[in-house]
Amino acid sequence: MELVLWLLVVQGVMGAFDNFWHHEFTEDLPNTPSARTEIALHSSRELIYGAIFLMLGWGLWHGWYAAALTGLILIEVFITLWDFIEEDLTRKLPPFERVLHTLLAMNYGAVLLALAPVLWGWFALPTEIASADYGFLSWIMTAYGIGVGAWGIRNAIAAVKLTRLKAPDWERNPITVTRTAAPRSVLVTGATGFIGRAVCRSLIADGHRLTVLTRNMQKAEYMFGPHARAVETLDLITENENLDAIINLAGEPVMGLPWTRRRRDLLRASRLSTTEKLAALAERLKVKPECLINGSAIGYYGTREGPLSEDAEPTEEFISTMCRDWEAAALRLEEVGVRVCRLRFGIVLGAHGGALPPLARSVRMLAGTILGAGRNAMPWLHIDDAVGLIRHALEDTRLNGAINAVAPEAATHADVMRAIGRAVGRPVWLKIPEWPLRKLLGEMSTLLLDGEPVSAEKAIASGYAFRHPNLDGALRDLLAPEPGTATVYYNGGCPICRHEIELYERRAKRADAPLDFVDISETADALASRNLCDAELERRLHARLPDGRIVSGVESFIAIYGRLPGLRWLAALLRAPGFRTVAALAYDRVAVPVLAAYNTHRRRRGPAASIGG
Repeated sequence: MELVLWLLVVQGVMGAFDNFWHHEFTEDLPNTPSARTEIALHSSRELIYGAIFLMLGWGLWHGWYAAALTGLILIEVFITLWDFIEEDLTRKLPPFERVLHTLLAMNYGAVLLALAPVLWGWFALPTEIASADYGFLSWIMTAYGIGVGAWGIRNAIAAVKLTRLKAPDWERNPITVTRTAAPRSVLVTGATGFIGRAVCRSLIADGHRLTVLTRNMQKAEYMFGPHARAVETLDLITENENLDAIINLAGEPVMGLPWTRRRRDLLRASRLSTTEKLAALAERLKVKPECLINGSAIGYYGTREGPLSEDAEPTEEFISTMCRDWEAAALRLEEVGVRVCRLRFGIVLGAHGGALPPLARSVRMLAGTILGAGRNAMPWLHIDDAVGLIRHALEDTRLNGAINAVAPEAATHADVMRAIGRAVGRPVWLKIPEWPLRKLLGEMSTLLLDGEPVSAEKAIASGYAFRHPNLDGALRDLLAPEPGTATVYYNGGCPICRHEIELYERRAKRADAPLDFVDISETADALASRNLCDAELERRLHARLPDGRIVSGVESFIAIYGRLPGLRWLAALLRAPGFRTVAALAYDRVAVPVLAAYNTHRRRRGPAASIGG
């Protein structure tokens, strides 16, 4: 039996690597809509694996219990085979992942061969469960069982989330399109990333024509739908196409796995390769783009005293030399007459991506931590200003060269953590000494423990007006925004919907709550200017938030409840990840179809009535 457990130890190590490296860092499967079935299969298999680890680590399963255990293993084998088929249908596996899957299959085959005679012997005994103790192997199986089981639950939640996100993001969070007199044709790389998505939505909203370069066509279509053309390779852009501008935000995240030699090569290649291909594209285009906005980072300056202006030279640290070479590749476009702006971004703060959500989550759970002394500079930037600076560089033809994309107010790591605490109403008191982080993370620890105190003077001198120059104000906007007035668009042609909204409307009037209600069945083309006057408006509740964003479904109810005294607890409940997922699933898969069927029945029986919701 010890041989079986040792083989399972090897299986667990390879499986964990496959999960973290391929499924999480490389493919980001839990956030990929096309991977919904694959994630569900992974969850089922992991829950079974967790049970098998615990059962074999501590028990002897005699008689019919051995038959039940055998059945569980056979189910796992079936799910694994199904998973192999699903992966081939939905994504292109990199060579190393295929090799690793082969090794996992071979090792699991060895587990089954070694376990088969044990199970046969157990089956011949009277039915009972006897305890077993294999020393440290039993405890390894316990750790594996708990870890894999928890990961299975996590993937189950992700699968449910992806199921309720069957409607694409561009429909669930509509992009409000206006028409500009002089629309520009813009190519964006890194469009599905945190900053890239916000930039693309801003450009689309202003009526510009977008082409996005992506490795994942389904993800790009899910985010932008018909509002952008997605291409997998720049070769699909012909030499006769007219591109007015290029925005280059491509690059693997620098935080994550340790900076091994292979990891460093990947980080460099993900930036330089794309930028060099953009230079080659500019050379073959008959009409050259007016500008390239190239996203770099303040890591360009390395670790040193400041404040640092754009004239400061790079150091010989890895992150610094990578940014230097990245910018050098971008400057090749100047040789063919393209204006090049190199935006060196600090830590970009956003409510739905980047570094802020995990930091805020830890602070809310009273686990907010200051790393080291916390005195290292942490130049930051609100996501609105990240988009604003890109748009500023795009539209001001006088701008070129390097620009520090950071807020005017300087802050240290401790300042940022305590400001997050103030925004969410929690103290930040934990500290982690510096030395274990440097020992564990190596040179990557410089991102957490050393800062680049850079200056925003050039951005200010260029005429850019920051929307969020103050750290406390920026974090309040992202983490505890002022309610402001929300406009709710509902379908009064549905009696059920009308009755519910009337209750909210009466309550809002009594409390003088910042809510306006618009019946789209009486107001023709209520959102025509937003390019949203279609059947989906009749099926789903929509709301326009104070910042101009249009949201629908459960997000609309959060906007309503959050502004009504006595119901704010419901808004807080719906914002919780688990409740938000379940509520959205119930709304999308139950409420909307049921109301659609009800109103269709009413329409057939009597006077015309719109589909409601």
